Amino acid sequence: MDENSTLLVDVKGLNIYQDDKLILQNVNIHVDVGEFVYLIGKVGSGKSSLLKTLYCELPVVEGEANVVGYDLKKIKNKKIPLLRRKIGMVFQDFELMNDRSVYENLRFVLRATGWNNKQEIETRINEVLKSVGMLDKKMSMPAQLSGGERQSVSVARALLNNPPIIFADEPTGNLDPESADVIVNLLYKLSQSGKSVLMVTHNHGFFRKYAGRIYAFGNQTVTEQGDNKIAIAIDDIDEMERPVVEAFEAESAINSAVQEQFIASQSETQQSAPSIDTESENSEINSENNVQAQFVEPQSENKE
Repeated sequence: MDENSTLLVDVKGLNIYQDDKLILQNVNIHVDVGEFVYLIGKVGSGKSSLLKTLYCELPVVEGEANVVGYDLKKIKNKKIPLLRRKIGMVFQDFELMNDRSVYENLRFVLRATGWNNKQEIETRINEVLKSVGMLDKKMSMPAQLSGGERQSVSVARALLNNPPIIFADEPTGNLDPESADVIVNLLYKLSQSGKSVLMVTHNHGFFRKYAGRIYAFGNQTVTEQGDNKIAIAIDDIDEMERPVVEAFEAESAINSAVQEQFIASQSETQQSAPSIDTESENSEINSENNVQAQFVEPQSENKE
């Protein structure tokens, strides 16, 4: 990677294997400083396998992959811990040690990554817990926390070594909708502060609220779909049978057809039934508007 490059992830022509089975082929993705990037696709489509490759749990055999300045095809085993310190990880199932307090969970990570000064450890733990609104839970045990609180602690843990990028693998998969939104809001604010976030998710409702580029996984390939401006009206992306742009255009065509039908219906009603009372006419128009609103602004559902 060029020393002057701002790319934190730069993948070109990457083929990913597990046990000699091809999982993904010809993957090309990039993540720049301060970007919020979604990875979407059906279960088993290779999203987690890509993340595992990017933090060196799976080797790079074919293609190129550079992450936070490390060439993953040439990286030595002794350098992998240094790479991982530059990546903050947030997992679906929190990965907290249940026999230790929040403080001890975070202290363990700092000690394992070379922190020795007791005061510096205390200060850093307080900083990251405060940044996620969990300072008052410092001495709590994980079992005493809600799912959302445990995931907030996981985000705090990911920030301990001040990494430039966060990998979040289905971070809202075990959370209720309100808690899920809190976590994604935390991650989104991190991207706005200059950190990059690469998030695997099935919840396409986030596209409407948190802007980001989208990579779609399917049929052993990864396709960049642009940003959420073209995805905000789509509720059926889970099918992954057509690109987001194509689906958006189809949705727009439906919207136009419904609108034309609605206008024609209003005109016909006014011409053929001029004596209809005002109250009934308003009721009918309101009903049509409600139908139209469902197409223009479909209700989002959490699909974890």
